[in-house]
Amino acid sequence: MKKQSPIGIIGGSGLYSMADFRLKKKIALKTPFGKPSDSFLLGELEGKQVVFLPRHGIGHRYTPTEVNYRANIWGMKKLGVEAVFSVSAVGSLKEEIKPGHMVVIDQFIDRTRGRIATFFEKGIVAHVSFADPVCGNLRRQLIKASTDAGAVTHEKGTYVCMEGPMFSTKAESHFYRSIGADVIGMTNLTEAKLAREAEICYATLALSTDYDCWHQGIEPVTADEVIAVLKQNVVMAQKILKKVVHRFNAPAECACRHALCHAIVTDRKKIPASTKQRLKLVAGKYL
Repeated sequence: MKKQSPIGIIGGSGLYSMADFRLKKKIALKTPFGKPSDSFLLGELEGKQVVFLPRHGIGHRYTPTEVNYRANIWGMKKLGVEAVFSVSAVGSLKEEIKPGHMVVIDQFIDRTRGRIATFFEKGIVAHVSFADPVCGNLRRQLIKASTDAGAVTHEKGTYVCMEGPMFSTKAESHFYRSIGADVIGMTNLTEAKLAREAEICYATLALSTDYDCWHQGIEPVTADEVIAVLKQNVVMAQKILKKVVHRFNAPAECACRHALCHAIVTDRKKIPASTKQRLKLVAGKYL
């Protein structure tokens, strides 16, 4: 398949489409890892080709655990995407990160349980570097776009990725605050891990919708309250994404593009032919 676009956008809760996005075609892909969340939407935004995918499917059909992250990232790779801007609704764990604020994530803490978060299995092992789990180049572009769009922007933040779909208990919320986390969500870490393995640059724009359940004097979060704030956040997120796409500058060189260079530890002679075939798109040049 011909490569379609270097820019990918994954929309989270509430972001199922993009304002001013001119749809050209829908692309339904079959992947070695199953069915993606939905058809990939190829179109034009700010004069540039963009691939858009709603993470939970149109109509929000998949829970955070049910999302087929591997198929989604594989599909982005197949379509020639080199940089993914991911949008995620989050709960705030800090007083200063108010509902409606934007956070450009720089770190993650993994509290998921039942997810497959690697392409490498069935006879092959790879250990990619993940000390800095998001692309610094894309982060800087997101920070600039968010600030210029007029959003209250926090330039750093640690994202706790919980399993969901239930929200936190108060004990959990206070625990995450005690270890220095800034926001809590249910999706983006899994994407970030797979994007790194696929050698795709990846960055997260987190949309603060609530104070989780730790804040004294504020009732624990409900889905209705999250959605109400989310609708406002989505308008701002679309403004930010338009700016970042308009100014997008693909880095000439980035460590993300070579993440697998020394990561595969398995003797190539021991890797099953079926596994090599399955990973041809992701890691073929190393196998």
